[in-house]
Amino acid sequence: MIANAAGEGHRVVLVVATRGEVGEVAEGFLAPGEDLGARRTEETLRAAEILGAHRVEFLGYRDSGTSGTATNDHPMAFCSADLEEAAARLAVILAEERADVLTVYDSHGGYGHPDHIGVHRVGHRAAMIAETPEVFESTMNRDHIRGMVERLMDAYPESAERPDVDMEDFGTPDSQITTAIDVREFTDVKRSAMAAHASQIGESSLFLQMPPEAFREAFGWEWFIRRDATPGTRGSSLFEYLQ
Repeated sequence: MIANAAGEGHRVVLVVATRGEVGEVAEGFLAPGEDLGARRTEETLRAAEILGAHRVEFLGYRDSGTSGTATNDHPMAFCSADLEEAAARLAVILAEERADVLTVYDSHGGYGHPDHIGVHRVGHRAAMIAETPEVFESTMNRDHIRGMVERLMDAYPESAERPDVDMEDFGTPDSQITTAIDVREFTDVKRSAMAAHASQIGESSLFLQMPPEAFREAFGWEWFIRRDATPGTRGSSLFEYLQ
């Protein structure tokens, strides 16, 4: 969506809640003394540049880790951040940019990650404070992804790393999605941006082993839920509702 919006002439600002400090990486991936948060900051900036983002900001919170882990209790963990304080930080950026559209995660963070859920809560509240007119919840089309994964599992060698996904808690059913955006012309750019996140998506991942045609089918659509949309709404742009 970043490359698509930037390509249409919109100013795109990426705001990141944390720096991914407590993620997991393969042994030996980091150089001696290298900090994972610093590496992931560099990866984020590189990916944003590839996609054409005009500005990148970090809210200053710490990665909470997965749900139910001790890292959730860190005093700066984003999942336990004060809602009003965190929303105020984001609202300042929205106001500076006079943002017309804000995208956040869906209500369960796509697959339940506590920081993604935090982005949903903080984003909606920040939009209210800054009076940002349109909020869209980024999600994944559960029905589309389920079919894709089933086909890929049969087509790729055992050496490819398989995603560990519980489809019943993953994404959103197609019937609840209000906006589907065709970004197939940007999948080469998207693939390069994905590869820039090497600490999260290694060269042996199933995604990066896909041939171009399969990758285009898998990642050539992006799905959103428009806040307060009329039931049955089905749009094809994040900007078509602006007056």
